[in-house]
Amino acid sequence: KVYFALKCAGDAIDTPHMTKARNWILAQGGAAHANVFTRIMLAMFEQIPWRGVPFIPVEIMLLPKWFPFHLDKVSYWSRTVMVPLFILCSYKVKARNPYGIHIRELFTVDPNEERNYFSHVKTPLGRAILAAERFGRFLEPLIPRSMRQRATQKALDWFTERLNGVDGLGAIFPAMVNAYEALDHLGVPPEDPRRRVAKEALERLLVIDGDIAYCQPCVSPVWDTALTSLALQEANRLDPDPETASALTHGLRWLASKQVTDAPGDWRVNRPGLQGGGWAFQYENPYYPDVDDSAVVAQAMLQAEDPQFDHNLELAATWIAGMQSKNGGFGAFDADNTHYYLNHIPFADHGALLDPPTADVSGRCAMFLANKKASRPELHGVVDACIEYLRKEQEADGSWFGRWGTNYIYGTWSVLLGYETAGIPKDDPSVRKAVEWLKSVQRPDGGWGEDNFSYHDSSLRGRFHTSTAFQTGLALIGLMAGGEADSSEVRAGVDFLLRKQQVDGFWKDGCFTAPGFPKVFYLKYHGYDKFFPLWALARYRNETRG
Repeated sequence: KVYFALKCAGDAIDTPHMTKARNWILAQGGAAHANVFTRIMLAMFEQIPWRGVPFIPVEIMLLPKWFPFHLDKVSYWSRTVMVPLFILCSYKVKARNPYGIHIRELFTVDPNEERNYFSHVKTPLGRAILAAERFGRFLEPLIPRSMRQRATQKALDWFTERLNGVDGLGAIFPAMVNAYEALDHLGVPPEDPRRRVAKEALERLLVIDGDIAYCQPCVSPVWDTALTSLALQEANRLDPDPETASALTHGLRWLASKQVTDAPGDWRVNRPGLQGGGWAFQYENPYYPDVDDSAVVAQAMLQAEDPQFDHNLELAATWIAGMQSKNGGFGAFDADNTHYYLNHIPFADHGALLDPPTADVSGRCAMFLANKKASRPELHGVVDACIEYLRKEQEADGSWFGRWGTNYIYGTWSVLLGYETAGIPKDDPSVRKAVEWLKSVQRPDGGWGEDNFSYHDSSLRGRFHTSTAFQTGLALIGLMAGGEADSSEVRAGVDFLLRKQQVDGFWKDGCFTAPGFPKVFYLKYHGYDKFFPLWALARYRNETRG
C-alpha cells in the first residue's frame, strides 16, 4: 500500500526508498502474497484479478443465524469493516486511477497468471473452506438479480443505521472508508446526508501540521481521559492540589456524560436482557461500548469517592459483570465471541476476526469489580471466575499476553493490578512468577522495553533494543502492585524515568505502543509516554514516603 501510494504521489521507482521497499516486498514473495485487505485494494485498482481475493458475496447478509458464518459470530470491527466490503467485492468496484499507475514490478509472476494467492491457507479446514469458496464463485453468475439487490439493500440499511454521525461507522477508519466507497458505488449523490457525514467523519481523522499530514485509524478520548485520571489521582493522593482535584472532577463529569445506557448495540445480541452501562473508546460510538474502557472509567470514578458518580458505577458494574464470558474472562466488545473455526476462513489471514476473552482486558475488569464487590455481593463469583481464568492464561515464564497494548509487559501490568485489588496475596505463586519475569527483562539502564515483533516471535517478549518510558511505567506499576516498591529493580526504574524526563515535564517515546491487529498494524497512543510514567512515579513516591 505504501509503495503504491508513493508511486501515485509521484515518487520515482528508482529512488532509494522505493528501491528498498520493492526489494523487501519481492523478497517476501511479491505483492501477490500481501494480506487480504491489501489484495482487495489491489483488485479495486485492477492490479490483480478478483479471484485473488476471498469470495465474500453480499448475500452473506441473508444467511440465518444458525449458519456457520454469521455477522453475529465475528467481532464488532470485523462486522463494520465487512458489511460495506461485501458490496464493494460483490460488484467488483473499480477505483479511480486517472494516471493509470501500476505496480507490476512488485510481482514475481504476472498477476493474471498467479495461482497462489491463498498459499497462506494451510489447515485442512481452511482448504475445505477455500474449496467451498471456489465453488461459490463458480455459482455466483446464477445468483438471482433480485436476491443480490435484496442483500445489497440489507447491507446498506445495516451500515446506514450505524453510520454514527461525524464519528463514523464503528468509529474506525477501515469501516468508515469502506462505507464511503460503498455509498459512492451505489450512486448515493455527494449532497446526500449519508454521504456528506461519511466524508466528514473521514476528514476528522486527518491530522495536518504544516507540510506533514497523516490519517488516524481512530481516536481515543475516553480511554485517554480515564487513564489520565488514574495517573492524576495517584499524583494527588497524599498532597491534594485543588487545581488537580478540579481537573479530575471536570474530566470525570465529562466521562459520566459519555456513558452508554439505553442505546441499541450489537452486544445485545448475546446479552438481550442486560441493562446498558458501558463506555465507548471514542467520542461517540453508542453501538459499540467496550468492556475495557468501561472498567477503567469506572475504576477512576470509584477512586474519586464522589457520590455524584454512584449511579454511573452501579450501571457499569452490572454491565461489565454481565459481559463475562463462560470461561471467566472478558472480551473487549462482546461476550463469548469464540467461534475459533472462523479463523480458518481465507478472509481471516489477519488473525483478528474474533473478539475472545483476553488477559489484559480481564485484568482490568477484575481491578474494578473486585473494588466494587464489597457493596455488590453477587460480584464475588464474577471476580473469582475471572481470577481463575487469569491463572490459566499465565505464560510459563510468568507473563501475560497483551492483546491491546505492547505486549507481555502490558498484559502483566494489567493482571497484577487486577490481582492486587482482588486481594491475591503478594506471595501467591502466580504473583511471584510475574514479578520475577518483570525483573528478568529489566534492561541494564534500569528501564523496560518491548518490541512489537514479540507478536510475531514470542521469544522476544519483554525485549527491545531500547527502554521506553511508557513500558518502564507499566513495569514499575506492576512490580509495585506485586509488593516490590522497596526493591532495587523498582528504584532503578524510577531513576531511569527521572533521567529521561524532558524539560517540559514529559517523556517522549518514538515507538508504536499497541497493536490494532497483532502482526498486521500498530498504533501510537500519544499519551502513554506521559501518564504511565507519571502514574508510576507518583505511586512510588506514595508507597515509599516515610
